[in-house]
Amino acid sequence: MMLATVALFSIAFADIDGWAKWRGPKDDGMARGTAPLEWSDTKNIAWKVKIPGRGMSSPIVWGDKIFLTTAIPNETAPQAAAPAAPTRGRGAGGGAGAKGVNHRFVVYCVDRKSGKILWDTVAANLAPHEGYHFRYGSYASNTPVTDGKLLYAFFGSFGLYALDFNGKIVWKKNFPAQNMRLEFGEGVPLTLHEDRLFVKLDSEHDSYMQVYDKTTGKELWRVDRDEPSSWSPPLITVVNGKKQVITSASNKTRAYDYLTGKLIWEVAGLGTNVIPAPVVHEDIVVVMSGHRDPNLQAIRLDNNGTVVWSNTRGNSYTPSPVLHNGLIYFVTDNGQLSCFDVKTGKAHYHQQRLPKPYNFKASPVGANGHLYLATEEGDVVVVKMGPTYEVAATNTLEDASFIATPAIVDGMIYLRSQDTLYAIGKP
Repeated sequence: MMLATVALFSIAFADIDGWAKWRGPKDDGMARGTAPLEWSDTKNIAWKVKIPGRGMSSPIVWGDKIFLTTAIPNETAPQAAAPAAPTRGRGAGGGAGAKGVNHRFVVYCVDRKSGKILWDTVAANLAPHEGYHFRYGSYASNTPVTDGKLLYAFFGSFGLYALDFNGKIVWKKNFPAQNMRLEFGEGVPLTLHEDRLFVKLDSEHDSYMQVYDKTTGKELWRVDRDEPSSWSPPLITVVNGKKQVITSASNKTRAYDYLTGKLIWEVAGLGTNVIPAPVVHEDIVVVMSGHRDPNLQAIRLDNNGTVVWSNTRGNSYTPSPVLHNGLIYFVTDNGQLSCFDVKTGKAHYHQQRLPKPYNFKASPVGANGHLYLATEEGDVVVVKMGPTYEVAATNTLEDASFIATPAIVDGMIYLRSQDTLYAIGKP
């Protein structure tokens, strides 16, 4: 019976090389293979390279190349530069940045073995219309994605760009300016599946999702969305042999037909400012919000979208969860870690405090039985995966503060701080 269930309800991921998208090969935050357990400023640093400008997007990896984005002001703009000593923790902060100041929106390609910058392409040169969160935002917060042939870099209101691996722009799309809640900034990752590229644009007015042919940029379908600002990416699943597109947001979690965009089901119940990415385990999709009216919903993938269990305490506000072996791991922005059984909703541990107070915006990632939690304070706490909470290591980089989610490939961890990209592992 279980084998039949898995066949009917499964995540539709492309089993591709490296860490080609934000949540890893299977959209669940898990890497293949191993990763280092211990490092410091003087141990297990293969290389590090400064990245100009300000970008909170995460690095992605294909083969021997790393790709990431940034935004560089063309004139002196004190608010646009990353602070020398970043402040950390909770608090309001929308509207910072350098609106009205022209920025270069840049895509970088870095050699994975040496850290050498192979090329950089200026995708656009524009003046932003609004700001971003002064601690956690940037004009380059949307993580790119690749299929190994083209790289897709998304700067929200400032355009979508398809580049070849030499940095040449193959096609591009422009969008009307988004207006995000309290000028918190834009940052929805792209979703790429087979021949289709999904772009979700939820803002304070005229929200919609658009789907493009990845090779040509031709629009395949578009659906208007009755939603305020949200930052969670679409997720592709297979239900009874047919693909669905799952989106989570404040008004409704929705399932759309992959081919046409037709609405299949919708479920209300999440709170405001939905950020964490959905994850799927067999016939259950888990969606989450952690701001006002927080809620986690485990929804059965049927024609009605039935909620089978929920949780209103200790949910992630910003970080996305990790799913592995039927367990879901999630961390609050102020450092409380939880582990639940996806099928039953049983809490193996709940709101577990880490070794010392931490703040989080980066999402955890997993590898080889360990969960890696990159903090604003520059530590990466490593916790053993499984139903029992146990810290395996705590690793510190003195001048770092992590907002971007790490990438793990071939035993190496790629960590982006606010001004530096680190390669962690054996040189």
